[in-house]
Amino acid sequence: MKTEDVTPTDTAGGTGHGPPAPPDRTDDRARRAGRADLIAAAAGGLLITAAVVVGHVIQNRDGSLRAQWPPLLASWDPHLGPGTPAALVMAVLVVSYGPPLAARLPWRGLLAAAWAGSTAWVFSMALIDGWHRGVAKRLTTKHEYLRVIDRFEDIPATLRDFTNHILIGEPGNWPAHVAGHPPGATLTFVWLDRVGLGGGAWAAVFCVVVGSSAVLAALITVRVLADERLARRAAPFLVLAPAAVWAGVSADGYFAAVAAWSVALLALAATRRVRFPAVAALGGGLLFGWTCYLSYGLGLMAAVLSAVLVLARTVRPVPLFLLGALVAPMAFTLAGFNWWTAYHLLVERYYQGAGGVRPYGYWVWANLACATLAAGLAAVAGLRRSVVAAPGAVRELRSRPATASPEGRLALLVPAALAALLVADLSGMSKAETERIWQPFLLWLLPATALLPRRRVRYWLVASAVPALLINHLLWTGW
Repeated sequence: MKTEDVTPTDTAGGTGHGPPAPPDRTDDRARRAGRADLIAAAAGGLLITAAVVVGHVIQNRDGSLRAQWPPLLASWDPHLGPGTPAALVMAVLVVSYGPPLAARLPWRGLLAAAWAGSTAWVFSMALIDGWHRGVAKRLTTKHEYLRVIDRFEDIPATLRDFTNHILIGEPGNWPAHVAGHPPGATLTFVWLDRVGLGGGAWAAVFCVVVGSSAVLAALITVRVLADERLARRAAPFLVLAPAAVWAGVSADGYFAAVAAWSVALLALAATRRVRFPAVAALGGGLLFGWTCYLSYGLGLMAAVLSAVLVLARTVRPVPLFLLGALVAPMAFTLAGFNWWTAYHLLVERYYQGAGGVRPYGYWVWANLACATLAAGLAAVAGLRRSVVAAPGAVRELRSRPATASPEGRLALLVPAALAALLVADLSGMSKAETERIWQPFLLWLLPATALLPRRRVRYWLVASAVPALLINHLLWTGW
């Protein structure tokens, strides 16, 4: 085996520092690490299988899961569409040429290619369901934001009255997605409508194009907190993320991008890898504040933001970041919307509907099966490497922070997203649909794929793409 085929985590199971191991020991450790990756992926597959089998038993028995094809919110619907050839071509191109291109392109060229590739992948997956059903009509169903655009003609008055329509049974109660999110989510589409980009097609294009930029935010963050080499290695997996099945078309992709850019700007400010770090800190705070008014659960992104500060070993950007983060809460509060009142009403509405019927004992682990499908088996294997390397990386960061390995730094960033995801899971407010609503957290599991050995990268890319293609062709995943 060639020397360059062994990553530091292959040889040491940690951060790769210390005297080099003899070649035979290096090969043995690499083989053990490879077997452990396969075992982790197999465990993910078993979790998915168990969630499908147990879920169908429960759903067929009493219907309490409120999901036709558990653990996914989907129904059986084998089909092809105009996006099928494009999705297959995209998968083949990224698997075949993604890794070498990611290694050789100039950095800015890589960012442009990653954004374009992610956008093409998400659009092609959405078009498997056809233009109208898969794109133009996705955000216009009875549950979606666009159904209430006309009720925001007087925005201040609507914000003052917003909480009066959250509960089921109240006159003019909001559709599920509007009631389930702070008004920032709906206002996004109201403002699109007011600038002449109204209707489902424009809303879908906005969500996909903006949502796909999350890949850039993740690459930039990995580059400044770890190194460019690891960012380049993660790029093909970020582009070919299985979550594209649900990002096209969903507002949650847009939410993920806003949260991701908040993290990226804080990372740039904390590492001072940008010309105006103060502006980056303020901008990151503005986006985090807005994130909290897009989805109630995205305050948990504070775990990833905290990891950024730990890795950068500074709190210098915090005052400006917090100043920016206060802007959205102050604006909405002054306009008459009370976030905490709305959240408590949402909890009540959640248990009025499917949330009150769906059994916690199933979804608390089946949610993780959904997350595995949306993140991909490669992310599961990479996450294993992150978790194994994390204790050594912590010790290294404490004892010699200036020389801490890039792999160790990345190994500490990824578990922060996992921690946020687990808190959301245990809260009981995420019973089903996590393949869609956890996209802001799942994004930050994908960089762990950079820790996988390069000689197997194409196999892992196939393991990410094939299940996503099967899901999109065999199931209808819309609301």
